[in-house]
Amino acid sequence: MLLSKTSWFPALLLAGLGALNTLAFAPFTYHMLPLLTLSVMAYCLLQAQSPKQAALFGYAYGLGWFGVGISWVHVSIATFGGMPLIASLAIMAFLIGYLALFPALAIWFSWRFRGNFWFPLLLASSWFIAENIRSWFLTGFPWLSVGYSQTDGWMAPWATVVGETGISFLMLLIAGCVAVAIQSKLWVWPAIAAIVLMVSPALNSIKGWQDTGEQVKVALVQGNIAQDLRWDPEQEAITMRKYMELSRPHLNADIMIWPEAAIPQLEPLALAYLFNLDMLAAENNTAVVTGILDYKQNGDAYNGMIVLGKFSKEASGGDYRYNTDNRYQKHHLLPVGEFVPFQDVLKYVAPLFNLPMSSFSRGDWLQPNLQANGYSLLAALCFEIAFPRQMIANFDDNTHFLLTVSNDAWFGASIGPHQHLEIARMRALELGRPLLRATNNGITAVVTADGKEQARLAQFEEGVLTAEVPLVQGRTLYSLLSDWPVLIISLLCVGLLSVRRYQLANQAK
Repeated sequence: MLLSKTSWFPALLLAGLGALNTLAFAPFTYHMLPLLTLSVMAYCLLQAQSPKQAALFGYAYGLGWFGVGISWVHVSIATFGGMPLIASLAIMAFLIGYLALFPALAIWFSWRFRGNFWFPLLLASSWFIAENIRSWFLTGFPWLSVGYSQTDGWMAPWATVVGETGISFLMLLIAGCVAVAIQSKLWVWPAIAAIVLMVSPALNSIKGWQDTGEQVKVALVQGNIAQDLRWDPEQEAITMRKYMELSRPHLNADIMIWPEAAIPQLEPLALAYLFNLDMLAAENNTAVVTGILDYKQNGDAYNGMIVLGKFSKEASGGDYRYNTDNRYQKHHLLPVGEFVPFQDVLKYVAPLFNLPMSSFSRGDWLQPNLQANGYSLLAALCFEIAFPRQMIANFDDNTHFLLTVSNDAWFGASIGPHQHLEIARMRALELGRPLLRATNNGITAVVTADGKEQARLAQFEEGVLTAEVPLVQGRTLYSLLSDWPVLIISLLCVGLLSVRRYQLANQAK
């Protein structure tokens, strides 16, 4: 047996293959690479001599996968978090080690059924369940799920049917099939894997949505404000004037989007500026959606979005009021950056993080779409776009656009902003709606309902991105059913096989 005497070599191999996975995600283009790395991992699993050894292989794969894939997080911690290098490296090590537990859990459980005919299905199910837990446990961090590698890949058409999470399931199913074929020459499962791949292009014909023939003119403003200047009191007036000056020549757009916290004042303190912008937008028959921080009298603070100008096409003047319900308040807060987990326990440690504004309140899970000049926009702030179930919960037949605003200046010139845009594009593909993405310093982009970039603005440049975006109507199957079909299949598979294994063990006694 390949692994009968040693674990270190395959563990190192799998760590290296996990690291290679980074090349499958933006800004790189090796979309089918995870099928190779996952197949090798599945084969090593079949060769493992104990559940402990199998878990080690899964953990090693996860360390490589996340150690390289999310290395960009260190930029925000070390450069802008004000932490000593040793402390920032320790936090990164903890985060990577934590995330690697989930593939280890999936592989550990799958090992117990390695000799079962249903092994490929069990592997895919275990992986799906582990990744599902990763998406919500401790608020969740589903970044770099393997299905995102297919945003521009061969399996992209599956997104309208089963979503990114379902694509991940299918990729693990294929990997298990390849491993079984090599191990036991059992060709039933590889035939199924081939069918999964061959069917993919045909799914474009049942995407569930169609063009309406209407186009909407949009303008997305990218101020390119350096991160260390965004909250400098001396820069407030300069930043606000810059956004106004950039916007004036493009007020003929139907909708204008400013990025996350584009206005560097708390909303109650910026009312004079906001009323002026509200009036200017209404006079030009447009609406401006901007990110802004709000601080309530009861002490609650929100990272949110508001609409200025015309809420509906019929409006005769500006509709903005400070108490308007036409706003979005971020629900999925970023741990440490926007709230401190276990704050009562860590109150003596939290100051070490030295991150500004890390005590936000959480918005509701269900919030109405923003209304901007007669169009409905489903909003997501920053990394919220990585949570498809939150998007689906707030999606309806009347949604015209997906909208996400962000400030990726936290991550410098790393691969993080590219991965962020790729994730956002997957949401457009899953839900069958065009997506507008405005960021402080890039990557600002307009994405069509099939997940393709219609236009983008270069990083680290100030400017305004304009586009005529085609509207669509109809619903994808995934927007209607979410993850439930694949989740039910996974739970049934794991449950039934576990019961069967228990019965066989009792019979053998």
